[in-house]
Amino acid sequence: MTTELASIIDFIRYGASRFAAAELTFGHSHDNPIDEATHLVLASLHLPPDIPPAYGAGRLTAEERANVLSLIERRVSERLPVAYLVGETWFAGLKFKSDRRALVPRSPIAELIESGFAPWLDERPVERALDLCTGSGCIGIAMAEYNPDWQVDIVDISDEALSLARENIAFQHLEGRVNAIQSDLFAGVADQRYDLIVSNPPYVTEDEYAALPGEYAHEPKLGLTSGADGLDLCLRMLDEAADHLTDEGLLIVEVGESEQALAALLPQVPFVWIEFKVGQMGIFALERRDLLEHAEAIHAVAAARHA
Repeated sequence: MTTELASIIDFIRYGASRFAAAELTFGHSHDNPIDEATHLVLASLHLPPDIPPAYGAGRLTAEERANVLSLIERRVSERLPVAYLVGETWFAGLKFKSDRRALVPRSPIAELIESGFAPWLDERPVERALDLCTGSGCIGIAMAEYNPDWQVDIVDISDEALSLARENIAFQHLEGRVNAIQSDLFAGVADQRYDLIVSNPPYVTEDEYAALPGEYAHEPKLGLTSGADGLDLCLRMLDEAADHLTDEGLLIVEVGESEQALAALLPQVPFVWIEFKVGQMGIFALERRDLLEHAEAIHAVAAARHA
């Protein structure tokens, strides 16, 4: 049947149909089979995602046909995320290299970056920013790209993730303003202070991880899980962040579905849960002064967790 496929649109339609019939999970940058198939086909042909519609009628060569069909079948049979199959994905309007060394970029923090972190940074000067648990480097690199005056450090405990992040720094030509550092949270930046710290740390609970679809098994577990309630790293971060923020510094952290568990653990802490275009996404903002005011309660919870 595939001999009847000829154009770019033909292969996108075919891929979308195959993906829908196979009941794949779409959680890595896309939420539907059409966008997923579009990403796979266009990236495999080295074409941008915003290609003019007229190009959809373009016909594939025999070699291109074989490659696209092979990728479609691998997506179905191996449950590999498309970003890993084609080696690239998009985040905050920027293209990033993507492979199994780090999670596929997909955080709603992209929306904050694109909006200039409004209103959080409207009256707040930023010179130095930190992307903690950076993975592929997408958040920190995008922050630097959108804010040419910022110096950005990106930190991860994984040497493999950092190797990919460094490739992405070079890919975006940001070697002079983005510095990749191997570190267990703040250990490698112990003497540094930042106006803004942003983090999308691991926050999947052990039970959630056991129930995840097959696509997620291809990603490093280190980048996904963080204890029984998903908050082990977040609590450490809250306990240590004030020492690495400037006086008017701001902390923004994604905890996803662990939002309710965090609010229950620290009900006195004034977490501000950020609203996105589609509603709340489990991302909070917290001022340094609030971290200091509630330092005793935060430390008690964190110390009990890591005793």
